[in-house]
Amino acid sequence: MKQVILSHAIATLGVGAFHLLHLPLPWLLGPITACLIAALAGVPMRGVPVVNNLMRTILGVAVGATFTWALVVTMAGMWTTLILVPLMVFLIGLIGVPYFQRLWGFDFATSYYGAMPGGLQDMLLFGEEAGGDVRALSLIHATRVLVIVVALPFILKGYWGVDLSNPPGVPATTLPLSQLFLMAVCGIVGWQVAKRVGLFGASILGPMILAGVLALLGVLQHRPPAEAIWMAQFFIGMTVGTKYAGVTGHEVRRDVTAALGFCLILLVLTSLFVEAIHLLQLAPPMETLLAFAPGGQAEMTVLALIAGADMAFVIAHHVLRIVVVILGAPLAARMFSPKPPG
Repeated sequence: MKQVILSHAIATLGVGAFHLLHLPLPWLLGPITACLIAALAGVPMRGVPVVNNLMRTILGVAVGATFTWALVVTMAGMWTTLILVPLMVFLIGLIGVPYFQRLWGFDFATSYYGAMPGGLQDMLLFGEEAGGDVRALSLIHATRVLVIVVALPFILKGYWGVDLSNPPGVPATTLPLSQLFLMAVCGIVGWQVAKRVGLFGASILGPMILAGVLALLGVLQHRPPAEAIWMAQFFIGMTVGTKYAGVTGHEVRRDVTAALGFCLILLVLTSLFVEAIHLLQLAPPMETLLAFAPGGQAEMTVLALIAGADMAFVIAHHVLRIVVVILGAPLAARMFSPKPPG
């Protein structure tokens, strides 16, 4: 319990520091930075998984609430960029596996599941079943999400001049209680139903689907308030930062350094895809960057919401990426898992 309280206190200090320094996304990057520094200093911290998932449901509702019939119709035109997602995942694996295996000496299972840009929990589960190093996988994926999430706001602000200081919604006091109650129902019921049917990313996709249906029917007419989005950012940021709790010097020199190098590869690969799509005029550059950036689904949803990007476009590409990674992971495990003698 003390570790949980300490984590929240450190994350809160991070928010305050970012506000004082006028840095972008204080509710997201503040907790990430403060918890990361504390973890590297040896401070024991941990989050509460149930609360973290509950916060992710807010993002799912926020995305679903933006759905309109006009938006649904435009989804049919996304196929020209969606077909590039499996290609990008293939290239990431083609480059990432030899990078981790030959350059850093990881076994194949750790190299494969460390390279795949999927969800942290999914990659840890598949990696453990394949005999990979779970601790190394955890640090590699935490570093991937950390670098992408920290780099993108500065790219969005410096290159496109996106104003990231705008509130992500209206104040809660301006919304009808019936709408707030409906949002809570969408979040909890959507999450639990999706979890029961085994849907990947249940805490985001379940609420998104339910909220989307109600928005298309005209029942849900508002997005979650700004306070809820800020709260979701806070817990997501704290979760990323606390992944480094207990990290050792050897892990920093090997696992984290290897992950940082791979992040540079991912950023270059993402830039090439974004530039190609831009030159071919297949999609707007900012939406393309957010859609193809191999960060976490929750973190990319936050950035897309605040940047005012086309939510349907961004989420569709991230969902497809996760589907491709998850479907490919068990196949790779069967193909490359060591066979018992005899």
